[in-house]
Amino acid sequence: MKDEAGEADETGGTCGEPDGTSAAADDTAADTEAAARARRLAAWHGSVRTLAHGPAEGRIAERLAALTAALTAGTTTGTTAGTTADAPPYGGDGWVDVYGDGIVEELERRVAGLLGMEAAAFFPTGTMAQQIALRCWAGRTGDPVVAVHPLAHLEVHERDAYVTVSGLRAVRPTGEPRPPTAEEIRGVDEPFGTLALELPLRDAGFVLPAWEELVEVVEAARERDAVVHFDGARLWECTVHFGRELPEIAALADSVYVSFYKSLGGISGAALAGPETLVAEARAWRHRYGGQLFQQWPAALAALDGLDRELPRLPSYVAHARVVAEALRKAFTAAGVGWSRVHPEVPHTHQFQVWLPYPAAVLDEAGVRLAEETRTTLFRRWREPGPPGLAMTEVTVASPALEWTADDVTAAVDAFLATVRELMNGDGGPAPQGGQALP
Repeated sequence: MKDEAGEADETGGTCGEPDGTSAAADDTAADTEAAARARRLAAWHGSVRTLAHGPAEGRIAERLAALTAALTAGTTTGTTAGTTADAPPYGGDGWVDVYGDGIVEELERRVAGLLGMEAAAFFPTGTMAQQIALRCWAGRTGDPVVAVHPLAHLEVHERDAYVTVSGLRAVRPTGEPRPPTAEEIRGVDEPFGTLALELPLRDAGFVLPAWEELVEVVEAARERDAVVHFDGARLWECTVHFGRELPEIAALADSVYVSFYKSLGGISGAALAGPETLVAEARAWRHRYGGQLFQQWPAALAALDGLDRELPRLPSYVAHARVVAEALRKAFTAAGVGWSRVHPEVPHTHQFQVWLPYPAAVLDEAGVRLAEETRTTLFRRWREPGPPGLAMTEVTVASPALEWTADDVTAAVDAFLATVRELMNGDGGPAPQGGQALP
């Protein structure tokens, strides 16, 4: 199951023979959720003020029009500085790709150049790219053990693929909700062949180590004769926090995976970058895994457009995320919310977490009503991953948010909390569950 943020929402189920009653109940629940989802998407799509446009709320015709516009718009020349009026190298007169040539090869060259790597290979999914990278490194090092954080995407969102598909095994440098330290890497009590680092660590709050800490962690892995793989799905926006450009960051690792839809607004797809020999081996495994698709030009075109259009803007998003985060914290305090948290207080990237002491269902409904009534989307989906009575949402600050001042954020929070107040204290809303009623 996928949520509107585009991440896997893995849910368990029970086995057994279905009866007519349970099947009917399942159908009713599915219809109810489908109607709720359609309502959410319509509300978000109709908003004229939002912090970011979600990947699921665009209509097909709109996306096709955007792809068409990308074929003729002026683009960058392959760097993150400046623009030109030259026709893009992936213009509409080019031939569609067949099994990864043409526009896909252009994308691979661009990514390798941006990261300062010898080569890169396009993959239909990041999960496939990561599994193949780890499998290749295990074969080369002779060690199937991967040092990985328990909150990493490999663990939380990929259904244990590296274990069940490739027979690899994990060790945990730390269980703390932050990246591991060099001392923790040195203290792992058994050998490991690969250290996999997610930058940023999304499920801990999109958090990053300091640059010096990252260098020390990599050095600690090298001391243990391990290779280093970066899960860099969101590596694109890490340059501000580290104070380094992409090639210098990527140079710390032996291989890097990057995503094209999480930050760049692409349709789908990922790339694995590294030494030419590793990438050649990864291409062979990509074919074996079923990732050698016949044609991928829409995804490749959207990725190239994202590199041209969104990549140069990411530093401004990161800077403005700090303005939005501070305004949110102050607004919650001024509104008298009994407990709230923006994490990290100063965002490391253009994404961060917000925690509030109210049921997720109430906050979801408040967000949809705010969008329907004021055409302003402040928050999207909420969930309850922690203690009872606390709900969390992830906030992304992108191009639309640059128009928001701190006062705009405060006004939106006030309107949002007023709706929460109605739901919690009146309007037939549910009773508080571990969170206090708003004054």
